[in-house]
Amino acid sequence: MHTIKKPLENKNGILYIEGCSTLEIAKEFDTPVYVYSENTIRENYRRAFNAFKSVYPKFKLFYAIKANNNLAILKIIKQEGAGFDASCPAEIELALKAGAKPDEILYSGVNHRNEELEFALKKKVMINLEAISQIKRLLKIGTPDFISFRINPGISGGSIKGLVFAGADAKFGIPEEHVLEAYTIAKEAGIKRFGMHMMTGSCVMDSEYFAAAASKLLDIAAMISKKLGIEFEIIDIGGGLGVTYREGEKDLDLEEAARKVANVFFKKAKQLGNPALMIEPGRFIVCESGILLTKVHSIKDAKKRFIGVDAGMNNLLRPMLYDAYHKIVIANKLNGKETEKVNVAGPICENTDQLAKDRMLPHIEEGDVLAVLNAGAYGFAMGSQYNSRPMCAEVLCNFGKAELIRKRETAADLYRNVMVPKRLEK
Repeated sequence: MHTIKKPLENKNGILYIEGCSTLEIAKEFDTPVYVYSENTIRENYRRAFNAFKSVYPKFKLFYAIKANNNLAILKIIKQEGAGFDASCPAEIELALKAGAKPDEILYSGVNHRNEELEFALKKKVMINLEAISQIKRLLKIGTPDFISFRINPGISGGSIKGLVFAGADAKFGIPEEHVLEAYTIAKEAGIKRFGMHMMTGSCVMDSEYFAAAASKLLDIAAMISKKLGIEFEIIDIGGGLGVTYREGEKDLDLEEAARKVANVFFKKAKQLGNPALMIEPGRFIVCESGILLTKVHSIKDAKKRFIGVDAGMNNLLRPMLYDAYHKIVIANKLNGKETEKVNVAGPICENTDQLAKDRMLPHIEEGDVLAVLNAGAYGFAMGSQYNSRPMCAEVLCNFGKAELIRKRETAADLYRNVMVPKRLEK
C-alpha cells in the first residue's frame, strides 16, 4: 500500500487529486494525460514567497516558465503576484499573455541569436546575458535601460549530475575572471541600471547551499561595484529549491534557507545600493501539483515482468534523461500490497523508454490506470512527438472540478506545418 500526500487522496482505494477522481479523468479525457491541482500551485507559490518576503522585504519571485509553460498555469501564478523568468522569445510572449508587464519579465536565454536579442529589446523586458560576446552583439542592435549578467561562480548544487549548472563543465554563465569585463563594457555603453544573476543547480535539498551561493554572488557584485562605481537593482540567486521524489527523503527546510539567505543579504547588500533579492523557482511551485495518468495495455512476462503503458519518454523524459525517480501508484488499487517487481515501459521504440525499472508494485492487470507522481515540473514541457506520437492533453483540477487546459493533439498536428513540394504530389 502506497502512502500519498496532498493534493492526492485515497478514497476507498481510488486515487483522487484535489477532489477529482483520477479514474473519471482518465475516462473523460483519455490517457496519457497530465493532471494538475490548482490550489497546490497557489499554496506552493505562497509558501516560497512568504518564506523569503517575511525575512527580507525587498524581495521578488519570478517563476521559471520552462518548468511548465501551460498558459492557464501561468495565469494562476501571475494572479498570485509572480514575475517570470523566460528562457526564449516564446516564453516572453507567454509571460505577456499571462498578464506580466515588461519589467516583470527577465529574459535569461542561452547562446542567443541576434534576432532573439532584438526581440527582447523590442519588448523592453529585462535582459540577462551569460557571455561577453552577447553584450557586444546586443549593443550593436541597441542599448537597453537595464542589463544583468549570469555568473558562473565556480560552485554548484544539486544531486542530479545533469542538473548541475555551474563549475568547469557547465556551459552556463560568465566565469568569475571575466565578470569585470562584462560590466565595464555595459557601463561604457551608457547602461546605468544593473542586476547580477546565477543559477548553479536544480532541486537542491541543502538549506546551507543557498546562503553560501548568495554570499559568493554578493562578493562578486561588491567587487564590481567598488571598481566601477555602480549599484545593483537586483541580485538574482536563481532557483533550485528542491522537492522530494522518493519516500523517506528529507524535505528542504525552506524557511531556514530563506533566513540564512536574508542574513547574508543584510550583511552584504547595503554596499551595493540595497538591491532586491530575487529567486526564480519553477519546480518548487508546480512539481507536486501534477501527475501523469497512463493506462496499462499490455503485460509481458520475460526475464522481467514488463508493464506496457501508453505514456512514454515522449510524455515524461526525466527518467530516461537523468535516471530520475518518479513514484508510481495504481490509481484504482491504492490499497493493494506491493507483491511484484516490474518494469513500467512505454510505447516508444527505444529500450530506454521505461518509466520505472525493478519497481515493487501491487499486482497489475491490463486496464489498470497508473499515476506517475510529482510530474508537474519538466513533464509536458519536455515532451515531444517522437515516434509520431501526438502530445497528450492537460487537465486542471480545482475544488472537485476538472477542466481541460490543453487539447490532445491529433495526427493532423504532426503534419500541420509540413510543406510537400508539388512535384511529390503526383
